[in-house]
Amino acid sequence: MTKHNGENSLKLWQKMLTAAIIITALIISGTLIYMQYFSRRRLLVSTTTSLWESDLLKEVEKAFEAKYPIDLQFTAAGTGIAIEQGRNGDVDCVLVHAPSQEINFLQQGFGSCRKIIAYNFFTIIGPSNDPAQINGQNATEALKRIAEYGRNQTGRVWVSRGDNSGTHTKEQSLWKSAGFNYTLVSAESWYASKGGGMGETLMMTEEFSAYTLSDIGTYLKYTERDQLITLDSFMEEKYELLNVYSVMAVNQTHHKHVNFNDTITFIKFLISDEGQQLIENYGKTDYGASGRLFHAAVQFVPANSTEQIAQWIKKYAFFGNPSTECPPEYRDQRCLELYT
Repeated sequence: MTKHNGENSLKLWQKMLTAAIIITALIISGTLIYMQYFSRRRLLVSTTTSLWESDLLKEVEKAFEAKYPIDLQFTAAGTGIAIEQGRNGDVDCVLVHAPSQEINFLQQGFGSCRKIIAYNFFTIIGPSNDPAQINGQNATEALKRIAEYGRNQTGRVWVSRGDNSGTHTKEQSLWKSAGFNYTLVSAESWYASKGGGMGETLMMTEEFSAYTLSDIGTYLKYTERDQLITLDSFMEEKYELLNVYSVMAVNQTHHKHVNFNDTITFIKFLISDEGQQLIENYGKTDYGASGRLFHAAVQFVPANSTEQIAQWIKKYAFFGNPSTECPPEYRDQRCLELYT
């Protein structure tokens, strides 16, 4: 073999080796990409719009997915729709805030493993000049004044979610507490129904320069951070306006296909120290003196908690006798550690 031929053979082998290294690197990279993006298990969560529109769940998703090979996929809807999706087996778990609807979901056998994760408060908001003069009043007296004012106006004075959400459920209970027949009052000309999410309702209220009931988290996002509305909040944090958020797994007894195991992993994350700190601190730097959007609730769930907010949560969002966040008959035997 000549020297020239030997050099050519060496160059050929070098090229082949280089190509082999590149191909191997591509295969390894492709495998890693596949493992990272395509081998992740999917978890479908239907959530109330207030948790989604406040962007809290985007932070939850980021922290959770960094820790577990699970792809969280949220569907934002009112509590009524979220629970219906759970009842149909369209999602694996639900994040909601209407205890009266939640107990029905459990009693019908479609939900299990309920855990309370957070709380904040509702508020009644309206134009800064407060034409109905509700400032300084409690919620029921405020609604009486709004109704009286509305009946003397030609335009819309109140905007409702009107979507069977947790906020809409709370609104209906407040009208009842104020002495009104909700079916009748909601049919009056000054009463408008959006039939949509909290953000859409806030924008419609701003357009009409009217009043509405809002969770404080979405309200602060739309005023303090995004500056989309100019409406003022007129309520103080009282028991009648308490807003409690819970998570529930969809019961595999009715829907064998649901991702129950990863749902429990997600629930454990939400009630962990890490998850609770994330909830408690969310928005702390953005909203300053206005306060946090949400508060961690797990610390107030134990039976021996004596703080006032703990007593409010138990009165408002516990079920059964003795009362608890999830009566034993609705707990799955595979995850009883959630309640120890």
